[in-house]
Amino acid sequence: MAQGPHQLHDIGTGVADKAVLFDVDGVLVDSYPAYRRIWSRWATQRNLDPDLVWSHTHGRRPVDTIAVVAPQLDAEAEYRLVRDIMADEGDAFPVYPDAAAVLRLLTGRRWGVVTSGRAPTVLHRLLVGGLPNPPVLVDSGHVRLGKPDPEGYLQAARLLHLPTSDCLVIEDAPAGIEAARAAGMTVIAVRTTHPDDELAGAHHRVDTLGDTIPLITDWLDRAHP
Repeated sequence: MAQGPHQLHDIGTGVADKAVLFDVDGVLVDSYPAYRRIWSRWATQRNLDPDLVWSHTHGRRPVDTIAVVAPQLDAEAEYRLVRDIMADEGDAFPVYPDAAAVLRLLTGRRWGVVTSGRAPTVLHRLLVGGLPNPPVLVDSGHVRLGKPDPEGYLQAARLLHLPTSDCLVIEDAPAGIEAARAAGMTVIAVRTTHPDDELAGAHHRVDTLGDTIPLITDWLDRAHP
């Protein structure tokens, strides 16, 4: 783990007794086309099957993907190469059109981000897309185990001072859904990167981020039993 929990982006929480947590890639940021190019280029350079490599990337930290598809290589060194390739993509990572409207729902509420990416990259892409900094951000450097392990979501709940049952998660990948469910959270899956049958572990499934708005509103306003 690169940094201790005290260095996470815990910069304040809202007043409500529930929180919404977002994955980033495939949820707030439309990174699918750019990442497909990045991983295909890396796989070709390493004489690996690009489709096989791609199938292991969703919702996982890059170092975890590399460790699975190329265990003979130094994962950290290869991740540096992936980041170099990523730099060539520039700002080819637009936010989804509905992202701003969804986050406006959470003004004065508790929310955060749990991502397999790196905080500086994530914050830059949100800024370029006109989105606010998340009050809580847990990135790949703040966990020992990435998704599908629940560690990241559990850390976010602690930073938000809430039980996991009071956290709603928006995810797009099976690994993220598994992580959130293992943390004891309710999950909405968006069908932005995976077919419906691969998202069966989520409590709700919708087509777009905008389609989460009525579900989020209902969940936040629902009284505790």
